[in-house]
Amino acid sequence: MASSDYAAVSFDDSDTRRDEMHSTIEQWIDDLVDSVDDAQTSAEFQEWLDVQRQFHDYSYRNTLLIKQQCPEASRVAGYRTWQAEFDRHVEEGEQAIWIWAPIITKRCPECENSPSYHANTDCEYDATPPEEWSRGLVGFRPAPVFDISQTNGEPLPDLETAATGDAGTLVGQLTDAASELGVTVRIVPEEEWSHGNARGICQRLSLVDVQPLVEVKDRANEADLARTLVHEYAHALLHFDVDDDTERAKREVEAEAVAYIVGRYCGLDTSGSAFYLATWESDDADVIRERLGRISRTSTEIIALLED
Repeated sequence: MASSDYAAVSFDDSDTRRDEMHSTIEQWIDDLVDSVDDAQTSAEFQEWLDVQRQFHDYSYRNTLLIKQQCPEASRVAGYRTWQAEFDRHVEEGEQAIWIWAPIITKRCPECENSPSYHANTDCEYDATPPEEWSRGLVGFRPAPVFDISQTNGEPLPDLETAATGDAGTLVGQLTDAASELGVTVRIVPEEEWSHGNARGICQRLSLVDVQPLVEVKDRANEADLARTLVHEYAHALLHFDVDDDTERAKREVEAEAVAYIVGRYCGLDTSGSAFYLATWESDDADVIRERLGRISRTSTEIIALLED
């Protein structure tokens, strides 16, 4: 898009304003869906995807273990895997994240134990000798892995998802709007940021406080800082009481679509949202359109506060 395509938008204060906003947001959603489709077929995205496929798809149990030990972990692999596959090295002094690794070896067709355990059981299977048994899962063992934030070396392919443009006073407007949205907001200096590679988070302030806490990492790019604030505000408004990891991709679609719409309304270039969403919805970008009602209502609520 040309720079002129990112001029701020305004809607006339008239009886047709609501319909005009709705139709404009619908058009922007169509634009976003098309952009996600284009992003998924780009060489840049395919290179990124090829690298991501080298990482294990961990079980739900291991995902919980990783989250408990390193909440901000984004990409984890074993010590040797980081070296051999990605030319990265675990930094000295880093603590391992422990998961359960499967033990695959020859096992008894009847009791499904390995030969060493089978010898100490009451199983009487002797139709075939142990050396002829098929390999299979016989148990699990603790295994150490490390997050990418604990390593250094060759960079992995990255996707440029940051918003750009002239944010003007938008960051201040958004922080001022927090109380109206029922959100506590903090912009955290980069040196104090403790949430890994995340640019922002939305979480409960305390066990007794039901108000969402939004924290975003401060940065020089105020356009992207504003986009991140809107993204986390959307989580606070739409997903704060949802605790279901299986819905995470759909929640990210909604929050980023809201950030795209509000950013576009304010004249920012939020085209990087297409890459962001492509990483979550690699099979069906139309899920964005399917959730249009929730996205539209939340975008309109935030835009109305900015206008006020």
